Amino acid sequence: MDPNPKSFPILSYVLARLPSLGPGSKPGFSTSEVDIEQPASPPSKSLIPPPASLSSSGDPSSSSSAAQIEDDMPHLAHPKVLASMTRAISDVSQTRSVLKTLGPRPDHEAVDKARAKLMDIEASLAKQLEENVLSPRPSDVDRLEWRAHLSERENECRKAAEKEKQVYKAVIQLEEMHDAYERLLKEAEERLVKIYRQAEESAATATATEESDENAAAEDEVVEEDEEPNEDVIGLLHEASGKGVERVNLSGRRLRFLPEAFGRIRSLVVLDVSSNQLEFIPDSIAGLENLEELNAASNLLEILPDSIGLLQKLKFLNVSGNKLVALPDTICHCRSLVELDVSFNNLAYLPTNIGYELVFLQKLSIQLNKIRSLPSSVCEMKSLQSLDAHFNELHGLPSMIGKLTSLEILNLSSNFSDLTELPDTFGDLTNLKELDLSNNQIHALPDTFGRLDNLTKLNLEQNPLVIPPAEVVKEGVEAIKVFMAKRWLDILVEEERKSMLEMQEQTQTGWLTRSTSWLKNYVTNVSEYLGSPRGGSPKDPFLDQQL
Repeated sequence: MDPNPKSFPILSYVLARLPSLGPGSKPGFSTSEVDIEQPASPPSKSLIPPPASLSSSGDPSSSSSAAQIEDDMPHLAHPKVLASMTRAISDVSQTRSVLKTLGPRPDHEAVDKARAKLMDIEASLAKQLEENVLSPRPSDVDRLEWRAHLSERENECRKAAEKEKQVYKAVIQLEEMHDAYERLLKEAEERLVKIYRQAEESAATATATEESDENAAAEDEVVEEDEEPNEDVIGLLHEASGKGVERVNLSGRRLRFLPEAFGRIRSLVVLDVSSNQLEFIPDSIAGLENLEELNAASNLLEILPDSIGLLQKLKFLNVSGNKLVALPDTICHCRSLVELDVSFNNLAYLPTNIGYELVFLQKLSIQLNKIRSLPSSVCEMKSLQSLDAHFNELHGLPSMIGKLTSLEILNLSSNFSDLTELPDTFGDLTNLKELDLSNNQIHALPDTFGRLDNLTKLNLEQNPLVIPPAEVVKEGVEAIKVFMAKRWLDILVEEERKSMLEMQEQTQTGWLTRSTSWLKNYVTNVSEYLGSPRGGSPKDPFLDQQL
């Protein structure tokens, strides 16, 4: 629950300096518990220190991080500044304590399922109430008495539904609390930045003021330059709409917005608006019914329009290098997608149903985000050939990842301390050719790893591997496959031996049970014969002879 020092450097520093608030008594940063996904916007370049260098385990060096921020922000060491900052973040400490008691943040898929379940319960309740109202009144029951009965039944239905909804509401409420905590961290970081700025003002010089004026003038010039190309773009669009143009390249034009006129170019097949300053894409893009390729990389996009789901012919979508915090669920409706690149954003999750809808997707690039888990629907992407998920916060893979039988390239490197193991179904990825697992905390490869016959490139660097041992890893991918295949064979032989022993035990037990049963029946028959009266049923001549 502690704030990420790369996203909230001042807040992390202040918390770590205070044993009563921070995770430890030593000054520095701690990333052992980082749940906050979206980084705060840096207030200024001079105030935010560069990210700490990562060790092989993925944890930044505490002492070097603290020293770095103290060098960049010398006023932090002032007792009055630190005391003022401490008072400003008391609400963060209280909220963090509550969240630690309630538990970690639920993943996006669990939240979606909880919401869907609540909707089902509401629908079921509405149906029950309707049946209750329409139920006929028995002729022998008074009208007022029947109304009271119906009212009682309605209350019972509502109480039962409310009881069933409690567990799902708890999941959603926990997610909302974590969202609120995230906003609280951003606000706290902003407060600390303001406090530091006030402390810095006393030492500000006239040179800094002049530099600020020069920067403002430069920004005004940039704005003026940015406004000019837009007129050219509008003219280009009008010309394109009349000629049925199929390709438009507006890359590197420093555009701040796209005119609504884009939606009128029905013939457009390829649109490149990369390397601009776009903060949003207009909803009118839904009018590009023939669009097959959209490149909006390296902009300032924070959201994509819901109308993007209407681009039924879209095959290639690149929105890498933006500020996206989430993808719209409607992106799942772009069922013709072959390549999707959402790398280098601030994504914390993928849409829950993305795998069920994008069945033709061959390449998925989600690297350099804050994704903690992949939705289970990803396992349904039967056409997927390449998956790049390095530099995220993955805690693991879906248990059915082995269903991706077309997968050839998989990059899971640099998830650091979050990724500790792989599922047993990993060995079902029989077409896998390239695998990168470097810079994680994996102790053992799955027992089925030896079944990856087509694997030719493997990177296991910076992992505390025990299985296979280091001497085998040094020999290369083929030696690793042979070692894991032999280990898997030994496991199968041992299981077979145990199975045979169990069968033998069951056979012996069965023979003894049958013998005991026969003897018991024999004694019972003799007892009944001796106990029966002489005038009863006729005697058994054979039993008489035996006696």
